[in-house]
Amino acid sequence: MNQQYLILGGARSGKSRYAEQLASQLSDEVIYIATAQAHDNEMQQRIEQHKKDRPSHWLTIEEPQQLADTLLAHDKVGSVLLVDCLTLWLNNLLCSENETLLKNQLDSLLNTLPQLKSPIILVSNEVGMGIIPLGKLSRLFVDESGRLHQRIAYLFDQVVLMTVGIPQYIKGQPYAHNTVDRPDTPLT
Repeated sequence: MNQQYLILGGARSGKSRYAEQLASQLSDEVIYIATAQAHDNEMQQRIEQHKKDRPSHWLTIEEPQQLADTLLAHDKVGSVLLVDCLTLWLNNLLCSENETLLKNQLDSLLNTLPQLKSPIILVSNEVGMGIIPLGKLSRLFVDESGRLHQRIAYLFDQVVLMTVGIPQYIKGQPYAHNTVDRPDTPLT
């Protein structure tokens, strides 16, 4: 069975840094699947910073919607699949306003995950710990991401909740060689 990690956390919790360090420890060959789309300058700057922060030899694939197909296309023994992040992917699907696409992509991802040979690391924002949002789309996003996280947590061996840069192991044990580098300066 492959190693499966779901890394959850709030904004600036250290989840991406932790996932990237874990990926580097699991294999030299990391396939980074980015789901973000730059719809404004601020998001473009975030994407560029993420690119600068990860090793240049990693293969980066940008895929905003067809995640399961992308995972299957790049799945191979010896490499690690790192997806950052599920909540942006879910947001992309919800904003498409195509319920069939949303359902098909969610089902496809959940059916694909158990088939993968590669270790996989999924990064996602934990958004269900705050107040209930006012808008319909915002509530749907929180509900759908919560359901998705529950279903993946059930399937996966390891679930980690990042809080202030510290991993809390919700399910499973820490990876034997995993040490979290502490940033010299506060993360921005």
